[in-house]
Amino acid sequence: MRCVGLALKEPSMTTKELCQKYLTALNDGNLDAALALFSPDAQVSSPLYGVLDAQSFYTALFADTARSETRLLNVFDQSNTGSAVALHFEYDWTLGNGKLVKFECIDVFELTADAQKFQKITIIYDTAHLRADFNESTR
Repeated sequence: MRCVGLALKEPSMTTKELCQKYLTALNDGNLDAALALFSPDAQVSSPLYGVLDAQSFYTALFADTARSETRLLNVFDQSNTGSAVALHFEYDWTLGNGKLVKFECIDVFELTADAQKFQKITIIYDTAHLRADFNESTR
């Protein structure tokens, strides 16, 4: 008997699971796990880092981070196109120099057509109270 190769399809991930994996990757500082959630051409728009490709953004973020802790507050998974989700969370971010900054953040994700990866993320938070600490830490 001869077996013909079958392509085994991984089970689809729900949007909630995708978002939970994202927060886990942030908390763990796991670059590979974070990047696995993004399409190869994904873009990140951040108040502190500007607009970068996902690889450059997460490499810089994790290099500037001693520790991260997130607490999910809300998930908004409805949009006009059905291809976006937003996470509202508290972020305790310990910078590379050991300084802890705390803030609330909203990450708005545009999903790929199959909703299995992030295509774009827009990060929204007020940087006024943490910009000086960030600049000092990244010098």
